[in-house]
Amino acid sequence: MEIDPNKCINTIWELAPLYSQAKGHLAEIEAYKSSLKAIMMKKSSEQSLGGQEREAYASQEYQNHCIAIGAATEKAELLKWQILCAQMRHETWKVEQANQRAFERVIK
Repeated sequence: MEIDPNKCINTIWELAPLYSQAKGHLAEIEAYKSSLKAIMMKKSSEQSLGGQEREAYASQEYQNHCIAIGAATEKAELLKWQILCAQMRHETWKVEQANQRAFERVIK
C-alpha cells in the first residue's frame, strides 16, 4: 500500500478547522446546559428545588439539548479520529522510508 505523506498532511490541514469548530460548539452547548436547567427550573410551578430540578430535567427542551450534546460529541470525536488516522498513516510512511533506506545500505 502506497502512502502519500502530502495527502496525510493535507487531510490533517483540512480537518483541523472543522475539528476546532466542532470542539468549540461542543464546549458552548455543554456550558449552556446549566443555564438551560436554570431557565427551566425558573419556569416550573413547583415550589421545592427538587421538584423544579425534576421538571427541568424532564422538559423537552432539556432532553433536546442533551441530544444535541450527543451529536456534537459524535462529530468532534469523528474528526479527532480522522486526524489521528492521517497522523498514523504519515508515521507509517516515515517508518517505511527509514526501513527502505536501511535496506538499501545493507545491500550496497
